[in-house]
Amino acid sequence: MTITQSQTPDAGIVQRTVGRYLITTGAAAITISCGYKPRYVRVVNVTDRIMMEWFEGMTAATGVKTIADGTRTLAATNGITVSEGGFIIGFDTDLVANNKQISWIAFG
Repeated sequence: MTITQSQTPDAGIVQRTVGRYLITTGAAAITISCGYKPRYVRVVNVTDRIMMEWFEGMTAATGVKTIADGTRTLAATNGITVSEGGFIIGFDTDLVANNKQISWIAFG
């Protein structure tokens, strides 16, 4: 068996940002500024119980998507893209849609 491991140790200070949007009209990609580069991001469409997670090391615009029945898939487009100062929630129409409550948490 061969195992390849990648690990980033905590520098002692954990940064965390929590927020929410109620999207009423004009649903589109959402840019979040948190002042640091997140290592983990979770976004939840609370209305429809759909979640997307991005982990450090994942490709931009991707995420692990979980729908209400528990099915998990890898979103290859319109996922989460992390930058030095925050992240973008892509326009995945299951996750980001009109008349939906979107909540997120990011850790740096």
